Amino acid sequence: MHQTFVLDGSRIHDIASFYAEVERVLMAGVDWPLGHSLDALDDLLHGGYGALQGGSPATLVWTDFEKNRQDLGMDATRRMLEDKLVRHGYDVARIRRELEALEAGTGPTFFDIVLEILASHPNIALVAR
Repeated sequence: MHQTFVLDGSRIHDIASFYAEVERVLMAGVDWPLGHSLDALDDLLHGGYGALQGGSPATLVWTDFEKNRQDLGMDATRRMLEDKLVRHGYDVARIRRELEALEAGTGPTFFDIVLEILASHPNIALVAR
C-alpha cells in the first residue's frame, strides 16, 4: 500500500524542530521518541517501525523546502558540530575535520545529509514544495 506523508516545513526552523516534525509525522502511534540523530532517522526510513513500518512505498511531501534548506544549512550545521565538540562521546578529530570542511564550503550541511539519507531509500519518493 502506497502512503503519502507531509512534513510541514513551516514547523521547521532548526534541527530540533526538524526531528520534532519527523516524529509528529512518521512516529505517530509509537510510544517512544525518535532519537535526534541521523542514524535514527535512517533506521526509521528503513521501515522497521513507525508509519513506514514494513518498508512499503511512500511519498514524502516536504513543504517550505527551500526555507528549510536555509534553516538546516550552514549555521545550523555549525552549531550542531560545535555542540558535539563540547560533549563527550564524539570523535573530536573527526568533528573538527567536518567543521573545517563545512567552513571551507566542501562539507555537507545537515540538510544535505538528510537529502542523502532520503535518497538512499528507493521506496521513498521525496516531493519538495
